[in-house]
Amino acid sequence: MKIVPAIRLAEVASLLKAKYIGDAGFQISGINEIHKVENGDITFVDHPKYYDKALNSAATTILINKEVSCPEGKALIISDDPFRDYNLLTRKYRPLTFSMQQVDQTAVIGDGTVLMQGSVVGAHCKVGKNCLIYPGVVIYDHCEIGDNVIIHANSVIGADAFYFKRRPEGFDKMHTCGRVIIGDKVEIGACCTIDKGVSGDTVIGYGTRMDNHVHVGHDTVIGKNCLFAAQVGIAGVVTIEDDVILWGQVGVQKDLTIGKGAVVLGQSGVGKTLDAGKTYFGSPTTDARLKMRELALMKRLPEVFEFLDNKEK
Repeated sequence: MKIVPAIRLAEVASLLKAKYIGDAGFQISGINEIHKVENGDITFVDHPKYYDKALNSAATTILINKEVSCPEGKALIISDDPFRDYNLLTRKYRPLTFSMQQVDQTAVIGDGTVLMQGSVVGAHCKVGKNCLIYPGVVIYDHCEIGDNVIIHANSVIGADAFYFKRRPEGFDKMHTCGRVIIGDKVEIGACCTIDKGVSGDTVIGYGTRMDNHVHVGHDTVIGKNCLFAAQVGIAGVVTIEDDVILWGQVGVQKDLTIGKGAVVLGQSGVGKTLDAGKTYFGSPTTDARLKMRELALMKRLPEVFEFLDNKEK
């Protein structure tokens, strides 16, 4: 999430009532969690396991719960609870907005687009030309929809990321301030859910088609001309390259990549990165031809056991 205009390090530290290390005038131009950071961003880290990753990331300001050596060209803000303070920043610079209108007055709707009864378009959204938005579709704040997009009934675009911190009293929710960006000529089936990025973007590329009941987690980036059948579930921070096909009820774990042109057969579970141009099956997924051979051999196990028993006799 970008901050326009940029804010000074001292200003942010004062807001959080925290100590800072670095030039008071150091500029902060964005807020992002660690998976999506860019130069000029502030990010947070609250576990020693991830200190090095945060300190060596593209982020130039790190909100951290321990005073450590500050890398050259960066700044630190020392907080007793970085998660809490990160939420404070995102709520300040992208607060939740409330609208009582079907289409918020700040939304921009392209020529030729049809919004059917009961669809909702939130604040600061952009919907392109010649789109067809069916009844019951909800498009949350700040989302962007390209031209010639079809979204079928009761789909939700831009719901909050499933991101929580466990505390003694229960789960503390991360305030989600990202967006969903949908490219041109995308079709999304009925009752699909596409979560916005935690602070960056969830992206659906040009020409991708989704069947009904597909879920896409936060900060996932889907390439061009992909095809997803019903009940596919994709976790957060996944990269799916162009021309990928996921057949019905495929589940995809977080933080992995599915290479260009890969095909995953129905009811498979993807738990690791998959190479481009191959067909996969099973849970965990493996090469589909090998998996089919395994299944064929398993069917013959009773025959093998019978043969061995007879041989012993």
